Amino acid sequence: MNRKQFLYTVFAAPLLPACGTAGSPQQQQMIVFKDPTCGCCGKWVEHVRANGFVVEVQEVSDFADYSRRSGVPSKLRGCHTAIVDGYTVEGHVPAADIQRLLSERPEAKGLVVPGMPIGSPGMEGGRRQAYSVLLFGTDGRTSVFRDYPA
Repeated sequence: MNRKQFLYTVFAAPLLPACGTAGSPQQQQMIVFKDPTCGCCGKWVEHVRANGFVVEVQEVSDFADYSRRSGVPSKLRGCHTAIVDGYTVEGHVPAADIQRLLSERPEAKGLVVPGMPIGSPGMEGGRRQAYSVLLFGTDGRTSVFRDYPA
C-alpha cells in the first residue's frame, strides 16, 4: 500500500457513510490492519463482524507503523489496529465497547486494550485475565472506559 492509499484508508474511508440493508440496522464500516499470520487478530475480526461491523482487512507486514501513524502511544499498542468512523481501535477491544464509543462520541482518539489479555475477544480460552479497555486522547492520556474482571 502506498502513502496515498494509506492516507485515504485512514482519513477518508472512515468518513464514508455506514451501509445497511433494507430491514436491518445500519452496519458500521471498519478497516483493520493486521499481520497476515496472526490468528488471534483473525478471531477478533470474526468477533466484530458477528457484532454487526462491516470489516475490510488489510494484511500488512509492519502493522506497528499503522498503529504509530494512527496516534497510538507505543506503551498502549496491541496486535492490530482498526479505524472506524474516525476513531482508532487498538487490540482486542470488545465490540460492545466500540459500539458504545460510536454512540457516545467522546472527544478522544480511540480505544485500546494493551497487550493480548486472555479472555478478551479473539483471545478466548483458558482462564480469563482481568483487563481494561482504555480511552486515549491525542495527548496520549488515558482513562478507563470499561473494566473486565478475571
